Amino acid sequence: MPTPPLATLPVRATLGGVLLRDWAPDDAAALAHHANDRRIWRNLRDQFPSPYTLLDAERWIAYVATMAPRTAFAIAVDGHAVGGVGWVCRPDVEHVGAELGYWVGAAYWGKGIATAAVRAATRLAFDRHPELLRLFALPYGSNAASARVLEKAGYTLEGRLRRNARKDGVVEDSLMYAILREEVAGA
Repeated sequence: MPTPPLATLPVRATLGGVLLRDWAPDDAAALAHHANDRRIWRNLRDQFPSPYTLLDAERWIAYVATMAPRTAFAIAVDGHAVGGVGWVCRPDVEHVGAELGYWVGAAYWGKGIATAAVRAATRLAFDRHPELLRLFALPYGSNAASARVLEKAGYTLEGRLRRNARKDGVVEDSLMYAILREEVAGA
């Protein structure tokens, strides 16, 4: 039997008891539950809905299933989806980079889950995309917890983009964190 193309291979990347895996239709209720939290929405891009409904979750899971290559995954703890992580490959001359995004349900904050997920996703992105030389993330300047996650995962603060984003009516700085392929252990 021939090997399936990379885009359709299931993902099961484990690091520190945290599992990255493909989203499944039966994750919809957990996704809606954890994502429907204004504290989550406050730190993400506006395309992440608030309130976050079961229909939003079902649509997201259906969309992700069509991705080729797949770049968005569930963060699972004890078999249950508790957040999400993924990356967006850049176009044109920036095709050597991808932007990483992640979130974890508030009940799972402060447990190292986001850090483990970011580390696993970083390795997965570099493994799946040989052309990538860097991954970057742009947390809001007010999100110290997210900045700390990136630092613990080996990302370097490259700079501050002053007054770069408007979220919830507030103009914010963004922080540019990045990691290069050669900075990832085993790369």
